[in-house]
Amino acid sequence: MSVPSELETPALILDRVKLDRNLARMRAKVTGARLRPHVKTSKSLDVVKRAVPPGAGGITVSTLKEAEQFFASGYRDILYAVGIAPNKLDHVMALRARGCDLTVILDSVEAARVLSDKAGTANTVLPALIEIDSDGHRAGVKPGDARLLEIGRALGKNLRGVMTHAGGSYDCKSVEEIRAMAERERAAVVRCANDLRAAGMPCDIVSVGSSPTATYSESFAGVTEVCAGVYMFFDLFMAGIEVCTVDDIALSVLTSVIGHQPEKGWIITDAGWMAMSRDRGTAGQKVDQGYGLVCDAHGQPFGDLIVSGANQEHGIISARGGKPLDGERLAQFPIGTLLRILPNHACATAAQHDGYHVINETHKIEARWPRFSGW
Repeated sequence: MSVPSELETPALILDRVKLDRNLARMRAKVTGARLRPHVKTSKSLDVVKRAVPPGAGGITVSTLKEAEQFFASGYRDILYAVGIAPNKLDHVMALRARGCDLTVILDSVEAARVLSDKAGTANTVLPALIEIDSDGHRAGVKPGDARLLEIGRALGKNLRGVMTHAGGSYDCKSVEEIRAMAERERAAVVRCANDLRAAGMPCDIVSVGSSPTATYSESFAGVTEVCAGVYMFFDLFMAGIEVCTVDDIALSVLTSVIGHQPEKGWIITDAGWMAMSRDRGTAGQKVDQGYGLVCDAHGQPFGDLIVSGANQEHGIISARGGKPLDGERLAQFPIGTLLRILPNHACATAAQHDGYHVINETHKIEARWPRFSGW
């Protein structure tokens, strides 16, 4: 069946051709290091196995539920890339006891001591990476901070390496800034790895990654692996910082026109923020895409139409800038018209749905791939 058919709306649409193209582009880009795809965006075995088949490489997760799900599907080498909380260590140990090579991250002496004590009591090893703050964006130890070696010593035999995520790349205003951020990310984590080695500590893993820096990095020298995830689908935010084009966005939400407000110049749809998410990440960019860019049923943008407002189950479509649509324009979208909305943030929009309706190059639905959520 084709997209404009029997699907009840709102429905999450995944363009397999664009997905595969995005995956191939990143595989070709990452050379000299291995790609460790982040699965948090898709949370779907059917998607992730196209990026890396089970047993063929490692993955990155943001929840222990993701670790459980993908380990059960044959993925053994897993990095849990959120600072470990003490109340999760039993879960981590249980996964490792079942054969999962699960590695965690942390950025404090306190967390390192708790982890080492837990591992020592159980007479086991809990591999950990020290998180490095390469850009002042979020968590981590800054290069040159004396705590790096303190954490390494506290970890002892549990130390496996260092990692960083240059989330500050999302704030870059040009490709040149992203390239500079990619080098800053690389240099910071390599410096920390060398500092640990100079102090006599092992540092086998040197991990970097964000979709912007992975896309524009000019060197992975000294890096062993690259973690990135949203590149699989891309979104309007990534397009807004020139990491992709609008045509690269593989994810959209199919919605139906359910009404009009002629006096306001609005089209009303059945895809509100429960279908699109409340993410307004493009509001601070050069082009504000509202809650999403409006396309026809085959994914071609109209150009000036955005979801300018959203209630729980209702989307409001108008021209960018709030210009009302006149009667002639509204008449082009009668009740029941199917539209597709490109999202600001693929992770947040996908999280609103329990599966992907997968389309092929002729816009025919060829499969439904389930996804999961939660922690």
